Amino acid sequence: MITKADKNVVRKKRHARVRKNVFGTAERPRLNVYRSNNHIYAQLINDEDQVTVASASTVDKEFNQDATGNVEAAQKVGEMVAKRAQDNGYKVVVFDRGGYLYHGRVKALADAAREAGLEF
Repeated sequence: MITKADKNVVRKKRHARVRKNVFGTAERPRLNVYRSNNHIYAQLINDEDQVTVASASTVDKEFNQDATGNVEAAQKVGEMVAKRAQDNGYKVVVFDRGGYLYHGRVKALADAAREAGLEF
């Protein structure tokens, strides 16, 4: 039987494999997604300077929804991170899904960020 811990170990291995090739720069930062059971987090990261350029999550003060672990919440976080990225002058990003399947909340966040103006 596969436990939740085993799934996370496999996800971390997959993410490490992808991170060898996905790299955020000052011109094109990396849009990283982290998904927990109750929340979803998105960060724009410049890997050259090792600095977070913008971030959004369901734990932000501006996020006022009751449900934080669903697709609608992920869409809202995608819109928030896209707006904050554009406020900081970023339009083109590299998408890093964090080893998660491109489905459900991760897909909703990515699609909402695209619709809000980010290109990846």
